Amino acid sequence: MERIKSAFEKAMEKVAEIGELTPEEKEKIKDEGKLKTLLAEFYRGRLSSEGLWEKLKGDKAYLLKEAQQNLADSLRLESIPEEFRLRKDGILAIETLKERQNTSAIEQSLKSIELLQREYREGKERIAEELREEIERNPHLRLRPVRTPDGKTVVQATLSVDEAVQAKLADFLLEHEKRYSARFNKMIEKLKKDLR
Repeated sequence: MERIKSAFEKAMEKVAEIGELTPEEKEKIKDEGKLKTLLAEFYRGRLSSEGLWEKLKGDKAYLLKEAQQNLADSLRLESIPEEFRLRKDGILAIETLKERQNTSAIEQSLKSIELLQREYREGKERIAEELREEIERNPHLRLRPVRTPDGKTVVQATLSVDEAVQAKLADFLLEHEKRYSARFNKMIEKLKKDLR
């Protein structure tokens, strides 16, 4: 006579079946682990764009796209030019490995991002210099209210030129960064669409 399985036993069998990864899923997990390791080496500067190209040569199309998407996601508005160039070179190197390439659109998107970053940095530097000159010409801009021990508020020139510049610059930078961040994010989304 055959033993009847309990509901718990049946549920455990189903969990075991569901929990079993297919060979394709196992391979995908392995590939993604390899990619994470390669990109970590690339970000640390231990692997050049040529080295990244060499390591990814012959890999599956989805893995190449994922590598490019990861590089695009790592771009920042305030990236230093060398960091941007490294990621740009990586994205373009990987693009040459694809069967269907979209190099010209990707280069255009990357060029637009690079120009926006430069415009952002130059605007920030220009306004800092203009504020410095203005504060040096007008010492009253270094004044700030100070509370005395008896509870009265008096105005004192307590800020150095650098402190006054930083205080005034903070307000400007908040708006400056918000405006440029919105444009930058749109450009990154366009780039990611180009990475088909």
